[in-house]
Amino acid sequence: MTKGLTYYAKKFANLRVDKARGTAPHKPILLLTVLDLCEKGLISRNEVYLSPELTANFLKFWHQFVSSDHHSNIALPFFHLTGDKFWHLMPNPGFEAAIQAKVKIRTLPALRSAVKYAYLDGELFALLQNPQSRTELTTILIQAWFPEKGNEIAESFKYDEFESVQQSLFDSGGATYKVEDLRDEDRIFVRNAAFRRNVVKLYDQRCAFCKTRVVSWDGLNIVDGAHIQPFSEFRDDRFVNGLALCKNHHWAFDHGWFGVDDDYRIVIPQERFMEEAPVQSRGIMGFKEEQIELPKDRRFMPSMEGLKWHREKWGLI
Repeated sequence: MTKGLTYYAKKFANLRVDKARGTAPHKPILLLTVLDLCEKGLISRNEVYLSPELTANFLKFWHQFVSSDHHSNIALPFFHLTGDKFWHLMPNPGFEAAIQAKVKIRTLPALRSAVKYAYLDGELFALLQNPQSRTELTTILIQAWFPEKGNEIAESFKYDEFESVQQSLFDSGGATYKVEDLRDEDRIFVRNAAFRRNVVKLYDQRCAFCKTRVVSWDGLNIVDGAHIQPFSEFRDDRFVNGLALCKNHHWAFDHGWFGVDDDYRIVIPQERFMEEAPVQSRGIMGFKEEQIELPKDRRFMPSMEGLKWHREKWGLI
């Protein structure tokens, strides 16, 4: 059987959805999101990652198009869309058997641990890269699942929700949260990614400790946006509670292998670890008493209060 536009139009119009509490809209919303990211050029390879962009735009469509009491959990359609036979999962190493056995995975953190990315039938992905067939498939989804929302789709496709969240957070200098603000896993994931990317941007994608800056052609880098005071305890996503650190020095900071004093100089404890570094490179001890890289925008200098808390926690005083 030829799997062309007619075949996939029929598939999109007849998705296998749960109807126990009314028609569950998760699958059509996820497909709208994939179409949206293809339109924006954010999906150009047949690999659909559970990225902040995918999650944020899934939430965008959800809140615009869904009026039922279903919960907006992106993990559900990302996993269960495999039942429609055109969506497939690439497991992370060690999870091959679980994915093959179709063990149900219901939460975003669990799914991100088990699945590297999803991919589509090759024929369908080719259609999604073509503007005309992409428009037709979008129309099919709207007519089949959200017929009363047809006039809103064009407006929704005009902006990237994750970019909007990131910019809003940047304009406000970050945010602090109450416990009740953090009950939605999808929103927590988007919020966390927006904080980390903004912090990395403030430090020009450079590690504050070792000053390393490595950026790939597609914008990926080796630097993380780290919290000075842990988010799980303080719920503080203000940028003054952030440091840009490469993977190694992020881990070292989180485990108290170094701290930062009130002059923004590196504090390293004696006899806490042993290291051997190649002659041509410096180990951690080689950075002792150096000043860290600081953000270009001085409004977001690392919090003295947070740095003191970190030193006291790890006995670096």
